[in-house]
Amino acid sequence: MQSSSPHTTVLLDEAVNLLVNDAAGSYVDATFGRGGHARLILSRLSAAGRLLAFDKDPEAVKAAGQISDPRFSIRHQGFAHLEDLAPASVEGVLMDLGVSSPQIDSPERGFSFRFEGPLDMRMDPTRGQSVADWLALADVDQIAEVIREYGEERFALPIAKAIVARRQERGPVSTTTELADLVAGAVKTREPGQNPSTRTFQALRIYINAELEELQQALDASLKVLRSGGRLVVISFHSLEDRIVKQFLTHHSRQVFDRRAPFAEPRPMAFSAVQRLRPTETEIKANPRARSAILRVAERTSA
Repeated sequence: MQSSSPHTTVLLDEAVNLLVNDAAGSYVDATFGRGGHARLILSRLSAAGRLLAFDKDPEAVKAAGQISDPRFSIRHQGFAHLEDLAPASVEGVLMDLGVSSPQIDSPERGFSFRFEGPLDMRMDPTRGQSVADWLALADVDQIAEVIREYGEERFALPIAKAIVARRQERGPVSTTTELADLVAGAVKTREPGQNPSTRTFQALRIYINAELEELQQALDASLKVLRSGGRLVVISFHSLEDRIVKQFLTHHSRQVFDRRAPFAEPRPMAFSAVQRLRPTETEIKANPRARSAILRVAERTSA
C-alpha cells in the first residue's frame, strides 16, 4: 500500500477564527476529514461548548475515535444530514469541501490517477456504486455529459467514446491507470503542468458521490440550524462548488420583495457580513494543495 501523505488542513486558523464566536456554543464540523479543524475548534470551546462532526468516510470516523473529549461526537453520515438537527440549534457550521490527503494518496480508494488501484472513488466505500461499476453500464452520451458538466472538460465526448470502445473491445475499465491512459490518448491538448486526467477524475468523483447535490442540501439546511448571529464558513476547492456557495450566499444576503404585494414588508435577508479569503502565498508554498482554496463566510441574521 502506498503510504499516505500527512493531511495539512487548509486555512485552518482563518476558518476557526471566523467560525467560533461563542466559546460555550454548539458547532458543526460538517466534513471531519482527519480532524484538523475539529481539534482547533475544541481548543477554543469552554466546558459548556459542543462540537458535532459528520463524515461519510469510515476511515474518517475511525480517526475521530482518537478524540477523547465528552464535548465531541461524530456521525457516519454525509453533511446533508444537517437537516436532521433541531432548528436554530448551533452557533456555527464549517464545511471544508476538499478531499483529504489520505483519501487521495490511498491507491485502494481509487481517487488518484497517480497510483494504480481499483477505480472506486466512493467517499463511503461501504455504500453505493463505484466509478468502475457505473462506467461498465453508462452509454457514451451519459459519460460525456458527466465529464463535461462536472469536469468542465472540452474533450468529454472523445474521452467517453474511448471508454466505451475499450469496454466493447476488452471489457470495462477497472483501474485508475487504465482510465488515465485512455484519457491521455483522447485529450489532445492540456494546460501546462496539468495532467490530462485531472478534469475527468474530478468529474467522476463528484458525480459518483453526488457532491454538488449534497452541498446544496447542506447549505439549505444551514439556514434552518444556525441561530441568529451564527456563522457559516465554507472552504471550496474548485469553481463548480464555489459557484454554488457564492450563489447561495448572494441569494440569501439580500432583501426579497414580493412583486405581487408591492406594499408588503420585504423578506429579510438571511445572511450578512459575507467575506471571502484566499490562502496566503506562504501557505500555498508550504501546501500546494491549498492553491485553489476559497473561503467564504456569512453570518445568520434571522432564524
